[in-house]
Parts: sequence; C-alpha cells; structure tokens
Amino acid sequence: MFWEFQGFKFSLNCTEMKLFALYSMAALYVFAGIMHFVKPGGYMAMMPPYLPAHKALVLWSGVAEAALGLGLLFPATRSWAAIGIIVLLIAVFPANVYMATADKFQSLPRWLVWGRLPLQGLLIWWAWRYV
Repeated sequence: MFWEFQGFKFSLNCTEMKLFALYSMAALYVFAGIMHFVKPGGYMAMMPPYLPAHKALVLWSGVAEAALGLGLLFPATRSWAAIGIIVLLIAVFPANVYMATADKFQSLPRWLVWGRLPLQGLLIWWAWRYV
C-alpha cells in the first residue's frame, strides 16, 4: 500500500500494517490504563450506582488495561492479552450503557455517549484479530 504526502512516498505491506495496528492497540490500552490513575474522576463518574467499590473498580480496571496492553507486545502473551481485553470490554459495557442513559451525562453530545456502544464491538473485533 502506498501513500504520498508532500512529495514523500510511504509504503506499508500487510505485515507492517498488522504490526502498526497491534502496537497502536497496545499503546491505547496502556495509555487508558494509566489515565485511570491520572484522571480517575471521569472513570468514577461512569460507574453505575449499583456497582460497589467504585474507586477500587476504577483502579483495578486501570491496572488490567495497562497490563493487557503490555501483554499484547509479547508473542507469548499476545493471545491471552487479547482475550483479556475482550473480557474487559464486555465487563465495562454496563458503564457505557449507564453513561448513554443517565441524566447526569446530558451535557455531553448524544452521538458521543451513544457512539461508545457500537465502538465496543469494533474494539472487540480488533482484539479478536490477535487471539
């Protein structure tokens, strides 16, 4: 595949594209996991009220995201990390539903909060590619 940008030509073959996607996914989850500790307030707000121990759940999910993201980088753990990401995405889906339906998020654009729901499916598909 070739791209040209301001006179520079770029070429990526399928293997390089798959590696780029893999490293992008790993970076996404490591970054998201770290953000659970840097800015926990946003994650705390998404927690449905029926779940206990909001702070602990936010912090442990951050640990899981960062660890699973790092696990994607190593061939020996890649498949298990991808499965873990899929399980994590399913586990946090109720928080995304809560965010889409709770009145306290009415100030956010509706397309954003509802768009997170099908995005979960896309993220699951992306992780499944590395199982």
